[in-house]
Amino acid sequence: MWIAVLSLVSWVWMLLAQGFFWRTDVRLPRTGGEPERWPSVAVVVPARDEAEVLPLSLPSLLAQEYPGRAEVVLVDDGSTDGTGELARELGRRPGALPLRVVSPGEPPRGWTGKLWAMRHGIALARESAPEFLLLTDADIAHEPDSLRRLVAAADGAGLDMVSQMARLRVASAWERMVVPAFVYFFSQLYPFRRVNKAASRTAAAAGGCVLLRTHTAEAADIPDAIRQSVIDDVALSRAVKRVGGRIWLGLADHVDSIRPYPALRDLWRMISRSAYAQLRHNPLVLLGTVLGLALVYLVPPCALAAGLLAGDAMTALAGGLAWLVMAGTYLPMLRYYRQPWWLAPLLPVTAFLYLLMTVDSAVEHYRGRGAAWKGRTYAAPEAVETGEG
Repeated sequence: MWIAVLSLVSWVWMLLAQGFFWRTDVRLPRTGGEPERWPSVAVVVPARDEAEVLPLSLPSLLAQEYPGRAEVVLVDDGSTDGTGELARELGRRPGALPLRVVSPGEPPRGWTGKLWAMRHGIALARESAPEFLLLTDADIAHEPDSLRRLVAAADGAGLDMVSQMARLRVASAWERMVVPAFVYFFSQLYPFRRVNKAASRTAAAAGGCVLLRTHTAEAADIPDAIRQSVIDDVALSRAVKRVGGRIWLGLADHVDSIRPYPALRDLWRMISRSAYAQLRHNPLVLLGTVLGLALVYLVPPCALAAGLLAGDAMTALAGGLAWLVMAGTYLPMLRYYRQPWWLAPLLPVTAFLYLLMTVDSAVEHYRGRGAAWKGRTYAAPEAVETGEG
């Protein structure tokens, strides 16, 4: 009974005191006008073996209706599927923004592939002295006015970094079960309203869509300062806040991820590859996370069932109320993803899957296969530093 009560108290606290993480109304700031002079922008796109999604994502960038000067730099990160050649072909379409396709070669020790590609792309983009950098992934599609909206928000609100959580694909049954919960858990860990407060120490970003002032990137030594980071978007936001930059994070209406995750194994790989890195490769933090997930998400339905079977009204009531609050806080995210309400009571099942994925991430790390992505495996930062002496 007391465990069930503790779970209920945890949910009431999160409902009222965790930055209203469950609300989905944090969208691009509306400043009431547009810049008198549109700043120049360079779009940097790291891409590794993205030929499958590039025909849908890259044309959306090249077709941006932006009043100022803009160009796109796609960095082919050692692709073997013809990503670079396909990008050049797409860039030859009439009316497209200027496109440069480059390849930096394999990353040196101590760099992740994406950040090495980003470093090369940013260095090349700086040759034309852009005032803003749009860092976006190769699987992200932008509506024609996406760049215009991002720049207007950053300029009007005086922001140094604007990041939007792209709307992820929810087509398969497993995507419907897992994807909205992914964004829900992220916002629970990094409440957007706290992120967006200048005085708050909470920092986060969504790496698929980040607009960054060039001078802020230089002040924060981006990306060199975060070169070992597997979770590079959160590391980027922290680096920007450290130098006094104002950041903003919210949900997107005009930016979509088009990468499919049709099967559970695809989603499992996507989440487990970085879950243990999020826990700083610390076994004690892993243990606390597992116990916390069990208390918050698994105890409520178990307590309700146990209380009903044993005739323990208090245990059943505490468990049922906790489950009700949990489902209620999940409903706004389901509405944002246009999913049915009956998925809300199934959140404990999804949380249990995430618990297993997190444990699996730790197991793979200790087997030497942690943070593996597209043929590369990254060690923990401490291991890299030790290896370099």
